[in-house]
Amino acid sequence: MKTIILLLLLSSLFALNLTAQTNYYTHDKTFYEDGYTYQCDVEEGSQSVTLYNKNSKYIYVEQINRYTGEQISIEQNRLSQFEDDLWTKPKCLSIVNNAFSPTEKQRVKGYEFTITMYIDPDSGKIIDVDFMFVTFNPYATIPVSVYRKIETEIKKNIWFTITPEGKKRNYIMLWWRQEPK
Repeated sequence: MKTIILLLLLSSLFALNLTAQTNYYTHDKTFYEDGYTYQCDVEEGSQSVTLYNKNSKYIYVEQINRYTGEQISIEQNRLSQFEDDLWTKPKCLSIVNNAFSPTEKQRVKGYEFTITMYIDPDSGKIIDVDFMFVTFNPYATIPVSVYRKIETEIKKNIWFTITPEGKKRNYIMLWWRQEPK
């Protein structure tokens, strides 16, 4: 009987060990991957993670009116910066959904993370992408390669038609929260 209980206990511990996931983003860290470098910045108090390509141009850069040099106000951000379209939002959602494996989707089920695009006001193309989540949720167990896949697919497949209001900015920021399905 003791042997059976011991075997059950050991098999339970073994199973727990197999399902344990690595938290990649517990502190500020630079990831040197296969041909690209990502930076993870962790805000101490909130444990908020900002993950981005180290070559990013606009991460942490103030959004300004490039003709006046003045900071973009909340009121100005309410003005339309893009021509209406029906394809960009579903395409963005699809890119994120397709980047996660079925196992990863199950792991993050019930949680959202934030994806931010930094858009060139002249061409409408995506310049930079960053990701935000907290150190203690399942997105912290997703390898940087998944985030890289999202970044490259968004840059390759997404663009916008910019309004005259949008063209005034040094860049346009657009973000959304998503749970991969």
